Amino acid sequence: MVNSDLLAIERPIRVGIIGGGQLGKMIAHEARRMSLKVIVLDPTEGCPASSIADEQIVADFKDEDAIMRLAEKSDVLTYEIELANSAALKTLEVRHYPVRPAPETLHIVQNKFRQKSFLRLHKIDVADFERVRSEDHLYQLSDNFGFPVMLKACENSYDGRGNFLISSREQVPEAFNYFSGIEIMVEKFVPFTKEISIMVARNPSGEVASFPVAENIHKKGILDTSIVPAGINQEVELKAKRMAEMTMEVLKGAGIFGIEMFVTKKGDVLINEIAPRPHNSGHYTNEACSVSQFEQHLRAVLDLPLSKPELLCPAVMVNILGNEQSSGSYAIKGLRRLLSVPGVKLYVYGKKTSKPGRKLGHITATGKTVEEALRRAANARTRFELTAKMTKEVPE
Repeated sequence: MVNSDLLAIERPIRVGIIGGGQLGKMIAHEARRMSLKVIVLDPTEGCPASSIADEQIVADFKDEDAIMRLAEKSDVLTYEIELANSAALKTLEVRHYPVRPAPETLHIVQNKFRQKSFLRLHKIDVADFERVRSEDHLYQLSDNFGFPVMLKACENSYDGRGNFLISSREQVPEAFNYFSGIEIMVEKFVPFTKEISIMVARNPSGEVASFPVAENIHKKGILDTSIVPAGINQEVELKAKRMAEMTMEVLKGAGIFGIEMFVTKKGDVLINEIAPRPHNSGHYTNEACSVSQFEQHLRAVLDLPLSKPELLCPAVMVNILGNEQSSGSYAIKGLRRLLSVPGVKLYVYGKKTSKPGRKLGHITATGKTVEEALRRAANARTRFELTAKMTKEVPE
């Protein structure tokens, strides 16, 4: 069992992270600041986190043997991607090895139907949904919910991949065949006025701490912009925070979670999705909060006291995504012009190749007001160019 109250420099606390992408990289950065040791498991040699971690195990996220090797080298395991092998992590938990968030939490969240069923069971508001058994069943459910409806793959879908908006009965066969052979569910479409999210942390001792609410703008299912504070009234903000904290309580989460929600015209709040890890919409916390989501995650998984997040200034985060027309090696041109914008911070994740829609980095702009931060973020976006060379095949 890890003794998180003792920081021995000769034998530092060892944090194992399943996943070595940008989230793992930023967790590792915070860990190294405190002289913790970091080992990451990721199938891509030279993944972003490998530039900061002490060691990388090159293996698939679901490789049970690799996960066991990671556990042998670590005092506590966490993950930055939902593709981790929850069954292997459960085996470790049975042996009283600390895995945070818990494997059962991961198991619930990995499958969208299980996730929504769990939330509904605990009387947490979500859109109406049902598992789809056949094409005829999809016709029936779509008629019952009313068009449009959202068809979703239950597993291995993110950033809009795995979603199909069905606008009419004529689209039902196309949508059903699009997900041929995999488990799917249908959701009643929510005519939301805003998409929001909250980063909320909980440690094993039961302490819970929420960050400010972010307002999110998506394009083609991928997060484009996060704005903090969100443009919502106090009543909606309190509803969202209560719902997020209740979700952490019933999940018995340990770590930081990104909880995405819809706000309806009536001011109701519905949970859309849960990510049991740091989240893209929480990147603003690095510059705009008294504690970052990554430090808070480490505090939570090590069962240390949580810091109460305070918003220091308004912030806007915009993603840098791979061009739709090109794939392959890439460069960011115009650094001098970009970094001449006041209040702007640039993050480049270090992924070796670009692909259409791939998250390659982000920009955070801060200001005295939301309007100032928005202007600075928009200005920064015009001052650089992402150039990429086309290649035949781009590895994940």
